[in-house]
Amino acid sequence: MAATTLNQSVGTLRSCRVNGNSGLCPDYGHVSFRPVSKGFKVDVGLLRGGSFCSRKTSTCVIQASASQATVFDEASAPSSATTSDSNKKTSEAALILIRHGESMWNEKNLFTGCVDVPLTNKGVEEAVEAGKRISNIPVDMIYTSALIRAQMTAMLAMTQHRRKKVPTIIHEESEQAGAWSQIFSEDTSMQCIPVVTAWQLNERMYGELQGLNKQETADKYGSEQVHEWRRSYDIPPPNGESLEMCAERAVAYFTEH
Repeated sequence: MAATTLNQSVGTLRSCRVNGNSGLCPDYGHVSFRPVSKGFKVDVGLLRGGSFCSRKTSTCVIQASASQATVFDEASAPSSATTSDSNKKTSEAALILIRHGESMWNEKNLFTGCVDVPLTNKGVEEAVEAGKRISNIPVDMIYTSALIRAQMTAMLAMTQHRRKKVPTIIHEESEQAGAWSQIFSEDTSMQCIPVVTAWQLNERMYGELQGLNKQETADKYGSEQVHEWRRSYDIPPPNGESLEMCAERAVAYFTEH
């Protein structure tokens, strides 16, 4: 669903080609997977090797959480890959989507939306566990929403990465902020992963439901009405964003960046 997709900490990484029901990614080990309708599905125990993509595509998507990790094709393109092709460097990329861990308002069963609340202890543990599940996949860039729960999840996940690169938030809110956060060592810069924060990736704004208890709201307005606000695509909660409105800003950001 769009609402959960927009709560992600997102990173891009190099992927490899595979030519059967299992594949060997250079430097990242042997993996197995099974085909599904539009890609491959990888059980979490199999996410040991690296990044995965169809031999008919140039892009794939990996979704990881504390409980599961799934890989889907994102974009199809003609390919005449051969064994020799797999030894060449490519410009292929993959997109990892990690949902943030449990927040303090998740714990209280409150509508959160764009209210900026941190993770619970459980949320911290979930972020660390998600990081372990992608720890062997090379990460080059990280994008998060402007909300602290997403940023905490990204930072905590990367503490588990085998390359031990340091995620560093890019500050471009002002010329002074950019100048003050500059790194002057090329060697140090090479050991950092840029983290870009963007409000366009925020959870949808839940309007007048923000801060309300979900069960109490259902009792007051009826479960069908609350379900419509939460799950319909084009009907927003009172003075809030519909999933359609949220998708417009988020998809535009992904397309541009």
